[in-house]
Amino acid sequence: MELTAYLSQIPWEMWILGALSLSIGWGIRGNFGHEIGAAMPGALAIMAIVIMSGRPDWWQRIHYFAMFGAIGWSFGGSMSYMQVVSYTHSGHSLTIFYGFANLFVIGFLWSAPGGIAIAMPAILTSDQLKLFFFPFLVVFIGWALQQFFVDLFFHRHPMQRHESPLYWYDTDWLDVLIAMIAVLIVVIMRGGFDFSTSLILHMGVGWYVAFLVLVNLLKLRMTPPRGDNWSGCVGIVLGALVFCFRNGLEQVALAILLTGIVGGIGFASGQQIKLLFIKTGLQTNWHSILEQIQGFLFGIALVAGVGTLSILTPRITAATDLPVWTHIFAVVFVLVIITYLNHRKAAGTWIEQVESLPEKFFGLPTVGLFLRSKGFFGWFEIIYVSVGIAFILILTAHTKNPIDLIPESWLGRSQLLYLVFLWWIVTFNFERALTGFSPHRLVTEGVITFNAIIATILMALKPSPAKEIVPLFINCVTWLMDIAFYGTVITLVIITIFWLLTRIVFSDHPIAYSGLHIRFGPERTATKAKPKPGERHP
Repeated sequence: MELTAYLSQIPWEMWILGALSLSIGWGIRGNFGHEIGAAMPGALAIMAIVIMSGRPDWWQRIHYFAMFGAIGWSFGGSMSYMQVVSYTHSGHSLTIFYGFANLFVIGFLWSAPGGIAIAMPAILTSDQLKLFFFPFLVVFIGWALQQFFVDLFFHRHPMQRHESPLYWYDTDWLDVLIAMIAVLIVVIMRGGFDFSTSLILHMGVGWYVAFLVLVNLLKLRMTPPRGDNWSGCVGIVLGALVFCFRNGLEQVALAILLTGIVGGIGFASGQQIKLLFIKTGLQTNWHSILEQIQGFLFGIALVAGVGTLSILTPRITAATDLPVWTHIFAVVFVLVIITYLNHRKAAGTWIEQVESLPEKFFGLPTVGLFLRSKGFFGWFEIIYVSVGIAFILILTAHTKNPIDLIPESWLGRSQLLYLVFLWWIVTFNFERALTGFSPHRLVTEGVITFNAIIATILMALKPSPAKEIVPLFINCVTWLMDIAFYGTVITLVIITIFWLLTRIVFSDHPIAYSGLHIRFGPERTATKAKPKPGERHP
């Protein structure tokens, strides 16, 4: 049977709720940014997909899926893409084509790691899955220490970050290095490599190889002088693919390529749709519309990859047979850590926009960010640490004596986790915007809230029973070759159509709602020169 036949078996509820959830999360991500912002749509969308899969074994791992989804989708948050969007507004023919081509590349590099991470809870045994938690914990501790010491010794204003001795093409090279060191510590403690440490190091080594070759050796710069984390993301995907083929995980490679290619096409398509809307002459927050459209199309990509796995991967036996602390860790990671890292930005906005709210009161900062330059531990941290302790105590008590508040069925637990996370992020996103609210914010917060209401209604629907599972190995290699070939051809055709359509509709005129950025030619605005000391980083 062809792959398209299996895609047609994915229930409509999964397509709609998965796409809508990623759209909601993506619209919220735009207000918070970077890796921690991108973690929200990854967690929310995969929970929706898992719930609508109709698979009880997946429901039992809903919190693990959410955690891995947040981590996998966060990698793309390291990439700079607004200048690429601006290229398609430039009115310069070659720059427009370059812009759409790189929107596909960025979309692919954002979606593919999501496919990598989300495939893990879908295919691994409990013994394999539990191997990831200690390395994750050590890496997170390493990153927390890194943030503290970098702030202590190398603190710079974000707009002057190029003045730091740690600046290297504005990339996350230090974060990757710390992660690799942390994992090597785990390797030493465990007495050798295992499934989890090997995968993480494949991705880390891939990041450095691609960054060193593409940027440092070949001098390829996507949006100079913006950061070149895109090259590292190329390495992450290549490293993961090498790991998959070395370990017979063709089904994971399938999720990587399928999610990546559909995501890349969706990311570029969202920009083309926005440009056509701009042609109508309407005045609104077009950037927010772009983000929510791209999020919806990203959701389609994620459903294509994970939904296919829901049909083609065998049932997981003893799906929850992992240490108790991993269950608690995953829930706290999703509901407390991810929300804190984003919600704290709202507190910073309140301080800037509310005159009656001081940076400190009663001797403590309003928000300390656990950084010395900000006061380290503030009132906001006191509240969130208290919330985290409460979650740990409640969940620990539940493991010993079930609490009535938590449903007995795994479907009920999955729906509860989804709804709590959904409305938590929707609420604090609205909180951040409230102090500076204006009519154009209805396009963002208003639409997000209405979509969340629709998602809540859809969540109340009973998922369709899972389709009959078909062994994957029969056509897997053929499918991978077909996806790579036809995906490349279709992508080139679509990019050419978008370039041609933009030229026909707008001719050589720069398009509004963007700064003028030209990549090539005598009028190019791109420069590979590092910003000078005292200048603001673009």
